[in-house]
Amino acid sequence: MDASTESLARQWLQAARHMLILTGAGVSAESGVPTFRDALTGLWARFNPEDLATEAAYRDHPGLVWDWYEMRRDMVRAVAPNPAHLAIAQWAAARPDKVTLVTQNVDGLHQQAGSEHVIELHGNLFRNSWLHGCGRCEAHRSDVTHPPSCTACGALLRPAVVWFGEDLPRVALYRAQHAAETADVCLVVGTSGLVYPAAGLPGRAKAAGARVIVVNSQPSALDATADAVLQAPAGECLPRLLAL
Repeated sequence: MDASTESLARQWLQAARHMLILTGAGVSAESGVPTFRDALTGLWARFNPEDLATEAAYRDHPGLVWDWYEMRRDMVRAVAPNPAHLAIAQWAAARPDKVTLVTQNVDGLHQQAGSEHVIELHGNLFRNSWLHGCGRCEAHRSDVTHPPSCTACGALLRPAVVWFGEDLPRVALYRAQHAAETADVCLVVGTSGLVYPAAGLPGRAKAAGARVIVVNSQPSALDATADAVLQAPAGECLPRLLAL
């Protein structure tokens, strides 16, 4: 990694009046959280994750999909935030009202590290919502069924994550887009830059005049338009880049 590029990027970050940080699966992968591109193992080896993470799959095989998400929850419970999560949390805490953290990850590791007001574009693995419920489902929840269901309307409880084919939460997306349009520096960490609309945020920031810094252990689709590219693991690079 070019030390002069890292030094320049650090200068931009220190001078930023408002900074957008966008994180993706690569950050959590360094804690041991598997990405959707990782092959499943054990009993789940014969399934494609993209075939399970849809409303249609849940309706067709609710118990199977629910159990798969329970397995993923157990995997995330077994890991901890890494130095990248901690560096981001400490940097933001030292700059109240100057940093907006947006993540594509659903594991809650940023919050565990101490980050507050995290914008979760793809939801949260440890929260649930009702699949097209009646509005009174929580009062009529039955945990006897698998998955839990509403005895009033029959709706199923589902993980509160964004499945393939679903729109991102409107409020979260609006807040993220506003942050991109008002930032003077956009730090992109651990994302391939292929999943939209999240991948469009750095371009929106750049169009509004922000400098874009990419930190990723592999080349990404955002490298060509970034102002600085630091090809390194986030857990190694961010503690230096965001040192207080």
